[in-house]
Amino acid sequence: MPDLLLELFSEEIPARMQAGAARDLERLMVGALTDRGYLFDGAKAFAGPRRLTLAIAGLPAKQKDVREELKGPKTDAPQAAIDGFLKKTGLTRDQLRIEKTPKGDVYMAVIERAGRDTPHVLAEIIPEVMAKLPWPKSMRWKPGSPVRWVRPLHSILCTFDGELVPFSFAGISSGLHTRGHRFLSEGKIEAKRFDDYAQKLKAAHVVLEAEERSAIIFEGVKQAAFVHGLEMIPDEGLLAEVSGLAEWPVVYIGTIQDEFMDVPAEILQTSMRTHQKYFSLREPQTSKNMPGRMANRFALVANMIARDGGKEIVAGNERVLRARLSDAKFFWDEDRKTRLAARVEKLKGIVFHAKLGTQFERVERIEKLAGEIAHLIGADVEMAKRAAHLCKADLTSGVVGEFPELQGVMGRYYALHDEENADVADAIRDHYKPVGPSDAVPTEKVAIAVALADKLDALTGFFAAGEKPTGSGDPFALRRAALGVIRIILENKLPVRLVSLYFEAAPGRHPTMKGAILSNLQEMIFRSSLRIHKNEGAFPADLGSKIVSDGITLLLFFIERLKVILKDKGIRHDLIDAVFGVGYEDNLVRLVARVEALQAFLKSDDGANLLAGYKRAANILKVEEKKDAKTFISEVSEIHLTEPAEKALFAALAKAKAAITPLLQKEDFAAAMQQMAALRVPVDAFFDGVKVNADDRQVRENRLNLLASLRATLHQVADFGKIEG
Repeated sequence: MPDLLLELFSEEIPARMQAGAARDLERLMVGALTDRGYLFDGAKAFAGPRRLTLAIAGLPAKQKDVREELKGPKTDAPQAAIDGFLKKTGLTRDQLRIEKTPKGDVYMAVIERAGRDTPHVLAEIIPEVMAKLPWPKSMRWKPGSPVRWVRPLHSILCTFDGELVPFSFAGISSGLHTRGHRFLSEGKIEAKRFDDYAQKLKAAHVVLEAEERSAIIFEGVKQAAFVHGLEMIPDEGLLAEVSGLAEWPVVYIGTIQDEFMDVPAEILQTSMRTHQKYFSLREPQTSKNMPGRMANRFALVANMIARDGGKEIVAGNERVLRARLSDAKFFWDEDRKTRLAARVEKLKGIVFHAKLGTQFERVERIEKLAGEIAHLIGADVEMAKRAAHLCKADLTSGVVGEFPELQGVMGRYYALHDEENADVADAIRDHYKPVGPSDAVPTEKVAIAVALADKLDALTGFFAAGEKPTGSGDPFALRRAALGVIRIILENKLPVRLVSLYFEAAPGRHPTMKGAILSNLQEMIFRSSLRIHKNEGAFPADLGSKIVSDGITLLLFFIERLKVILKDKGIRHDLIDAVFGVGYEDNLVRLVARVEALQAFLKSDDGANLLAGYKRAANILKVEEKKDAKTFISEVSEIHLTEPAEKALFAALAKAKAAITPLLQKEDFAAAMQQMAALRVPVDAFFDGVKVNADDRQVRENRLNLLASLRATLHQVADFGKIEG
């Protein structure tokens, strides 16, 4: 079948927009063709500094003929309705046929359209697709023209089956020509098919695929560093960006002047990465846990093959870098003239959020909360409070003002310069962690206390202020904060309760809210959360306490985030629902241990069969409880047990109940599952040999109570009704 080749050639497209533009071009074209009934073998889009390219293989030469039947209004419908249907179909009343239906006679329109030649269809849809491309930023470059594009568009190459597809966009007519590298090639390139196009571009020093450019850069930096006895510091984000800056990437190595090497490596790397797009290099790694020091070399990627081996290019880049690093060194030297503690007062001038006050006020909250959390987890309370007091102070420094991504990192350097305790300094650096799913969590207790306090203050504050995430919108990164709290707790196996942490952080909580009052409020949060989680009730309209209502919302928010984390580990979300649904379990370490034990149990034959038995019992109880308008509550009378199988099940349930409770208290969840596994045989025997709905009323109710006892026994571990399958 014929193929489509489309290239949109323009001035330099910002690197950050290229991949998205390629995806959008492919998505919009595939959608437009599919809407018109086309099927094809495949489509692939390419993006580079000056071009977007789309290749679609296996397009038919012509659309399929279409025959469509449309049902219209009744024959006795108002004239306006009939006229509207005629206008929609483009037919006259004589061309309609009448069809009898149970509700009366209706008009039917049969529309037959012959398929058009594909080039005509492409000439129609490509300009529409180009106009719809959702550039994050675009511009008008022709006076008086309403057309917008990311950068001035120069040419459009479009062929189908090797022939020109004629159309125009923004006053530019499609053609058969493109251009190669801006400096390393001359003249126009004619191309009619994709393979020919890709080969000619390569000959004109243009690497079409972003993945190939990225691989060339990676290997080039790696090899150039190796020649100097160094290693590349991995930076996937920079690699992706630089691959969008050069059509024919060439790697050169430059030198950082010695006067800048006493500046922290993070400042040098960030400055080079942010301003110049240079790769940092380091000395060889001496051990697995000790990466080598940053070297006084950097790798740059040029879009040019230099006749002198790159000497002039490197020299020019070194001059520019010298100016950049001079600014960075100035900020670093000036910042150390003011103690970190003296900067805290300046936080009064930085608004954190209109409803939550300044950064200074936030630091006061974090400091208090970090002390409470430190007490809960066994960390040094005073050190945690000191780290919290200083944790945001570097926001007023010159380096962080220039490079906001270094907040926390610079706080540690300034704290060490001021001879603060090393654990305090590390906590200042680590309290932002984890900032993403691949980022490590803090592991030292002082840092853990401050990191939890920072995230919980944001969560409780924004939830209380009514700034909860909605749909895909999360402007204050509260989902990330919740995921961070969960990961810190789980990966450090902290035996803390979410609701207890919430009440330590909750805005508006009175200092005397302790003891029975606090316990009652916690239970209220749990009961309401469970009802909502089980779909057994709506959110309470009036709880009498905003602290409680916010707590309910936040607890459910945490449970949903926990599902996200555990899903990535292969743990089923329904098992989390099952464990959370049986009690007030907000100790995440214990909750996850129960879920993991339950998942392992259900993978066994005993677990799968017991689940089937539970569901059979639950279905019987549901029907009979509705019929009798009562709930069976496990009060089994031994006198009315007549069959050996029901007696055996009664004895097995009594033994399991007695064993499971202490095992759960000891958090030996695997052993609790083994006790449940012992129920499989008597449950199977009961259903095989016992008629539940006996003729004798007392025997029937006793057997239903026996099934209710099975339900209650299993619910000690999890709500098996929540388990799918």
